[in-house]
Amino acid sequence: MGVIERYLMREIARQAILISGLLVVMFASYSAQRYLTEAANGTLALPVVLAVIFYKIVISLEMLLPVGLYVAAAVVLGRLHTDSEITAFFACGGSPWRVYTAVLFPAVVLALLVSVLSLYGRPRAYNQIYQLQQQSQSALDVSHLQANTFNQNNSGRMVLAAGIDPATRQLTDALIYSRTGNITRLYRAQRVTVTDPSPLRPGVRLQAGTAYRLDRQGRDDNLQHYNVLQMALKPTVIPLRTGQKSATVRQLLDVPVPGNIAELQWRQSRGINTLMMVLLAVPLSRCRPRQGRYAALLPLTLVFIAIFYGGNLCRTLVANNSLPEIPGGWLVTVSIAIVLLMLMFRDFSSLRHRV
Repeated sequence: MGVIERYLMREIARQAILISGLLVVMFASYSAQRYLTEAANGTLALPVVLAVIFYKIVISLEMLLPVGLYVAAAVVLGRLHTDSEITAFFACGGSPWRVYTAVLFPAVVLALLVSVLSLYGRPRAYNQIYQLQQQSQSALDVSHLQANTFNQNNSGRMVLAAGIDPATRQLTDALIYSRTGNITRLYRAQRVTVTDPSPLRPGVRLQAGTAYRLDRQGRDDNLQHYNVLQMALKPTVIPLRTGQKSATVRQLLDVPVPGNIAELQWRQSRGINTLMMVLLAVPLSRCRPRQGRYAALLPLTLVFIAIFYGGNLCRTLVANNSLPEIPGGWLVTVSIAIVLLMLMFRDFSSLRHRV
């Protein structure tokens, strides 16, 4: 490997790390703002929020890392074109293949990483997120409840308390609302102790309060005053979300319905698309001397948008049976390959004409 290749790879890697890191920080900030709002509302516990943000970042890497390398290659090569360094390199007998080789090596490494993330890391991360959300929303855990706030979960239970002590799992001046069928139950207590927070057997002990039973379709209402009331709440096991995003490759293969086929083609094509997209940065980064090193970013951005939204569109069409399985999601991959081969042919042909 020559000096030119090592220089290009070093510059591209440095820029890629910087751009990818910035993109990850921006995405993490957006995810944190979204899920911390749920923590503030008492829907998710803070440790669950942090874990969900981590898995969201893992999911985003399959898109953010290719974008980082794609932009980095375009910026570095655009600067060389602007400063006429590429022109001097070709004038000295250099071949475009050496430039492609310098970009090809990191592109192959990243394509393999993206393939692993897409096939295995992404579905596992989605599965972990669904499990964390299900456990947090179904368990009667007071650690994430907020005082003087209507804390509710997807099961229909609502808890309001003036004071909350997570260490002793006690609530003071509390109100508990639950609904089962046509019956609404409302409990008011000076003190509530969570005796069992599990979603299967949630239990509480209420002291010095009033219990209301309301029949919304009849007149079977009653009122009860109590000093101590030991109560088992309705189990709140929320069905675990499942779907194509969290399914393993084997699960998608075992059930070849259009939605699973579309998801599988999407995952399988991510690595190949990453490789070719990064290589596209070589011919698309060409610009005239003194034109500006960022002059090629507009066409590069348009190409990325076409690839990204084209892939999403093909996946949706395959899932809806509006596009045949073949070419299906591979239509974008084939299109990228054709465009890349045409641009590479142009680069090598122009060099022969100059010689």
